[in-house]
Amino acid sequence: RYNLLCAPDSFALAVEDYEMGTSRPCTTLSGGESFIVSLALALGLSSLSDEKIKVDTLFIDEGFGTLSAEYLDTVMKVLEGLQRTGRKVGIISHVEILRERIPAQIQVIRTSRTESKIIVAG
Repeated sequence: RYNLLCAPDSFALAVEDYEMGTSRPCTTLSGGESFIVSLALALGLSSLSDEKIKVDTLFIDEGFGTLSAEYLDTVMKVLEGLQRTGRKVGIISHVEILRERIPAQIQVIRTSRTESKIIVAG
């Protein structure tokens, strides 16, 4: 849906949105759109790894709460596909639906103002 472009004579990125038929600054993206574009950029950069530099682990901190159910499903399918190819994917999120989709979890549960406990599930 999106193509990232470098604005002429600038380091600023613009987004070509094929679904909307427009080109616009990245600052106009919604929270969910920003998450999708950022994830696509990270995946694109990680695919540039070679024999000298291998990128086989991806950590994603939040952002899932900004996605519609449809986009959340799409993103999870992509991440599950990465895992099947041998890459490691770590997700930090508070979105409940992800608990059903992610079999191996490390849960941090606050037990008091100054203490937490860790539960490893799956």
